[in-house]
Amino acid sequence: MDNPHADDPYAAAPRITVTSPEQMRDLGRRLAKLLRPGDLVLLTGELGAGKTTLTRGLGEGLGVRGAVTSPTFVIARVHPPLGDGPPLVHVDAYRLGGGLDDMEDLDLDVSLPDSVIAVEWGEGKVEGLSDDRLHVVIERAVGDDAAAAPEDVRGVVVTGVGPRWAGEDLASLAG
Repeated sequence: MDNPHADDPYAAAPRITVTSPEQMRDLGRRLAKLLRPGDLVLLTGELGAGKTTLTRGLGEGLGVRGAVTSPTFVIARVHPPLGDGPPLVHVDAYRLGGGLDDMEDLDLDVSLPDSVIAVEWGEGKVEGLSDDRLHVVIERAVGDDAAAAPEDVRGVVVTGVGPRWAGEDLASLAG
């Protein structure tokens, strides 16, 4: 029997419901336990969806130094580890118009082997950095749907791409 979702990698991924900013940070902490140097995480979602909040949880889970805040105006921040873990490179590609060529000055390809790189607004821009990556899509109600939905409720879908993620149980993140 044919798989109706064969062309859509997001269709089979588990959907995690998050109902508060603290739960989003906790999801980031759980996700950090799966990450290792060389991992690329793409964060997609509307303004205010919780991309930076999830990245704060990643930083806490990885045990990095410094407050994880939105790097919108500096484009990228490096948070060195407090212990033996990898640094977290937090990138905001919102204001970068093109793809990987526009991000070349950030030297993400040099940082990637030793770091975990989390890129907000990175979809369609940084996939060329690695064949292995996580796509984290955060959905929240917008427009007319927002009036009917509780403000803090988000749907999060985490999808692994490439051999690195083939054996990982991403459904465990819903815990």
